[in-house]
Amino acid sequence: MGILSKILEVKRREVQEARRREPLSRLQRRAQEAPPARPFVERLSAPGPAGANVIAEIKRASPSKGTIRSHLDPPSHAWAYQRAGAAALSVLTDRSFFQGSEQDLQSARTAVSLPVLRKDFVIDEYQIYEARAMGADAVLLIVRAVSPSFLRDALSLCRELGLGALVEVHDERELETALACDAPLVGVNNRDLATFRTDIQTSIRLKTLLPAHTPLVAESGIGSRQDVETLLEAGIFNFLVGTSLVRAPDPERALQSLLGTAPTRQGI
Repeated sequence: MGILSKILEVKRREVQEARRREPLSRLQRRAQEAPPARPFVERLSAPGPAGANVIAEIKRASPSKGTIRSHLDPPSHAWAYQRAGAAALSVLTDRSFFQGSEQDLQSARTAVSLPVLRKDFVIDEYQIYEARAMGADAVLLIVRAVSPSFLRDALSLCRELGLGALVEVHDERELETALACDAPLVGVNNRDLATFRTDIQTSIRLKTLLPAHTPLVAESGIGSRQDVETLLEAGIFNFLVGTSLVRAPDPERALQSLLGTAPTRQGI
């Protein structure tokens, strides 16, 4: 919980500063005037053409990995992901710990037709209106970062605004909370926040506790086609993949390899 606690402490200050810069009432008007959101949860409700859906991530850095790709160009990466068959994008907007920004999300979304998840640490309704105003199609809600009552209210607000929501859990207790709050889409983070080690067996274990009608997204620790196939065998067909794609010299080819659709050399 060390790094998460630090992030949330900084995030609370950032939200206070944002409220001073732009009152909630003005932000709400901008959110209501934003174009309709692209369908996010719907895109992940069934396997895609390759038998799997990948939410391909755009991020410059992370607390566990440091700088991943400092000169990342969000539109170029977004376009490469779409060409490769991504189902959706995830864009980091946290500046302090991930070097992300609202501009990264907007420029990536403008470049493609895919739905875009705002990946940040949402702890206040202000950030949900902010996400819709900046053009996001869905938000990440982390069970460990908020109270059950806030999670329930946040999901209600997302429905009101037409935003999708990915509710992230790390263990059985958090999954129970997510389901009690009617999470439409559950993400299982395979990273242990205490040790930063990843284990895709976490997703496989929690999948057995999930109702059949609730889709699951496996997050973190997915870096090879073998990882994807192991999870597919467990009935998991949605994957959020970041570091391995961002670091790849050819992100389009890297995503095709994960999906099992990379062309043979003869076909290149």
